[in-house]
Amino acid sequence: MEIDNRTTVSEFILLGITSQQDWNMLFFTTFLIIYIITVLGNLTIVLAIRLDSHLLHTPMYFFLSNLSFVDICFTTATVPKMLADTVSGVRKISYAGCLAQMYFFIAFGISDSFLLASMALDRYVAICRPLHYATVMSNRTCLLMVAASWLTSHLHALLHTLLTSCLSFCASNQVPHFFCDVFPLLKISCSNTYLNTLVVHTEGALIVNGALAFIVLSYTRILMAVLRVPSKEGKWKAFSTCGSHLAVVTLFYGTVIWVYFQPSSSFSAEKDTLAALMYTVVTPLLNPFIYTLRNDKMKEALRKLFRSKGN
Repeated sequence: MEIDNRTTVSEFILLGITSQQDWNMLFFTTFLIIYIITVLGNLTIVLAIRLDSHLLHTPMYFFLSNLSFVDICFTTATVPKMLADTVSGVRKISYAGCLAQMYFFIAFGISDSFLLASMALDRYVAICRPLHYATVMSNRTCLLMVAASWLTSHLHALLHTLLTSCLSFCASNQVPHFFCDVFPLLKISCSNTYLNTLVVHTEGALIVNGALAFIVLSYTRILMAVLRVPSKEGKWKAFSTCGSHLAVVTLFYGTVIWVYFQPSSSFSAEKDTLAALMYTVVTPLLNPFIYTLRNDKMKEALRKLFRSKGN
């Protein structure tokens, strides 16, 4: 990559979700409602887990509360700016603001990935090594896992942000996306982006696919253990504890892999914008519902939370 800090643009123009102005008010209303529900839903989960003194003091819910907090940060990194651009019609973002948005988007996205892997480990130990659960998933271990996920994700984000800051943007400042992301910026750069693309497909793939491989391996072992359970009730109980997590993993990783780990020559602003909406807007929205609708302990904790607020 040719390192050139002589960036001739001081701001970028985000092209947004659609160029059809007639759709702006519909998009604004829809995504504002989704964002409010997302923040309130995930915040409710965090409060219910933190304030419960009995039911939810286990590693699984510790990871879930961190995941809900990260989901709030993840969607906040992109959606409020998109909403402001939609209602104002001014889709500008400063050069520094663009890099900052990309940094936080990547950092919180990778934190999501690592927390999902941590939850997979928790389920594996609980089902396959139940006698060692208290020892393996101690408070210290859980804290170290969360700290490691935050540190690694922010170092990963810093790497890609620094590499992007070395690019020049002299041909166009129009970003074909609704937020600043790696591939849309590479698309409009007039520098040699070979190193940036190589790092995405090597280091980035190692980070994301490594966490995914860990999740797949954990659930393969869980499946093998569950199939050896003699009773149907026992099998159903084991599968029900993992079903919610698997649904979130599938939704999150399916769209992320679609966007970032296809050949860069096949980049399409339209299909990648749609996929990005799935993991930046839809997935954080669905997570609170997925984790609470079939979880009796979460339902009880939420009832206690709302009763205490009503008194």
